[in-house]
Amino acid sequence: MKIRSLNKMKLGFILGLILIPALIYGHPYVDGPDDGECIWTDILDLGIEGKGWKDDPLLYNRLPAKAETMVRDAVWGLSHHTAGFYVRFKSNATSIKANWKLTGDRLAMPHMAATGVSGLDLYVKRDNGSWHWLGIGKPDSIENTVTLVEGLSESPREYLLYLPLYNGIEFVNIGVPAAFKIEPVPPEKGKPIVFYGTSITQGGCASRPGMCTTAILGRRLNREFINLGFSGNGRMEPEVAELLAELDPLVYFIDCLPNMAADKVAARVEPFVNILRKAHPDTPIVLAEDRTYDDAFLIESKRLRNMESRKALRTAYENLLNSGTRNLYYQIAEGQLGVDGDGTVDSSHPTDLGFYRQAEAYQLILENIIKGSTSGL
Repeated sequence: MKIRSLNKMKLGFILGLILIPALIYGHPYVDGPDDGECIWTDILDLGIEGKGWKDDPLLYNRLPAKAETMVRDAVWGLSHHTAGFYVRFKSNATSIKANWKLTGDRLAMPHMAATGVSGLDLYVKRDNGSWHWLGIGKPDSIENTVTLVEGLSESPREYLLYLPLYNGIEFVNIGVPAAFKIEPVPPEKGKPIVFYGTSITQGGCASRPGMCTTAILGRRLNREFINLGFSGNGRMEPEVAELLAELDPLVYFIDCLPNMAADKVAARVEPFVNILRKAHPDTPIVLAEDRTYDDAFLIESKRLRNMESRKALRTAYENLLNSGTRNLYYQIAEGQLGVDGDGTVDSSHPTDLGFYRQAEAYQLILENIIKGSTSGL
């Protein structure tokens, strides 16, 4: 009897040592791969950023549940992709793992790596406050468990984990050794910046989630970006405008010309802007020209496609200005992807270099808007 009682005491003491960190740091243990050494934390307990409708019951959807009856099926399906979603957290761990389950079995595309379509992307904040890439979650099936980084010194650091660009998720768990802690980071201050656009906005064809334009800009400007890019379906429809008008961003950035011929541009731009302006009389709105096809200098049809859609956009922009629309900005195409032909994978979708260059171009106009803003900073 004495031996049994002693064993029970030992067991209770050991369990207490295991459970105390969870009580202190406020993050319950979650089910994850049982490796005997790892504490798993659901990213929902850390807080997802980049999500426009934060209180919506669809936890990993870029549009709210009610949008299913408002938008076309193609837009609704693409809204399940977690492009632009990310999690920030602090940890003193010497290694970090991830366990995630995807909703789709298409891990990669012919022109886009699985790491960008379905992978995770980890960044760390350096002592100077800048973000630096640290590790990638490479998917090889619908459910994956990987070590994102190991061999770190024991020191508290801030991390940023991006979710897949062209796939949805059922869950993501972050694992650290049981001796270490993980805790959330307060959300970015100030209003977010909303990007609405096409496959390029969504992130095609970045090699990893942290290399799309909105992710690069978010790290540079230390501000939340909401990515509402819908591959092949950024068409400036009024239903989407009504949804975007529900948000309260610092800036609306509209980049839809790659999915719109000149006739659609002429018909839809002004009504779309007017819907946003009715709900937000003073919020800056940027209208962006489309990127230049990398082979347009030789292929006349592509050169004309660029020229005609831009002419229609410029006319709509001037019409809006003449009608009294305020705080309206125009982003030209020149300089978005460079002129050396290395900016795309297929003359249209950017390489990582192309996204870097596009972010450089967009950063200039956004910084000017932010400097002139009197609210949400």
